[in-house]
Amino acid sequence: MIPLPKQRTASLPVNKQAVLDQILSALNGELAALTRAAQGAFAAATDPDSKAENKYDTRTLEASYVARGQAQRVAELQEAVRAFGALSGNTLQAGAPITLGALISLQIPGEQTHYFLGPFAGGTEIVHEGQDVVVITPASALGQKLIGKRAGDSIALRPGLVAKVIAVQ
Repeated sequence: MIPLPKQRTASLPVNKQAVLDQILSALNGELAALTRAAQGAFAAATDPDSKAENKYDTRTLEASYVARGQAQRVAELQEAVRAFGALSGNTLQAGAPITLGALISLQIPGEQTHYFLGPFAGGTEIVHEGQDVVVITPASALGQKLIGKRAGDSIALRPGLVAKVIAVQ
């Protein structure tokens, strides 16, 4: 099942660069918080006071697992920030197919939903001018259905639910 963001009926955000900047800001905020957490986990894992007291004490081992996982997530977020920074905020030409970096508006019976097709960070949500915009990736089910579609095309979201692409920027 493809998740749909909660959405008020409204038109597509008109400033694609502002949406891209807002996504970058959200990712940078998450990166800063996670970097601090990773540094704390590394400090806990390497603190001499956290040395195992007996063979059953696994605090240091657990802290090292947490530190490694957080370091990997920091690296992923750094890559996402670099990739989003390389995207253009320019609006696509009228009739252009949906590609990476597109801002898309879908009409679903009774509502509109807005998506940004990004290289990473699928599921990131921002609110731009009172409208929810969800980042999806080409690897997602919805992203796969949208790649190459144009304004006016329809896609089946699930049996009995069809969405129409009403705008692509």
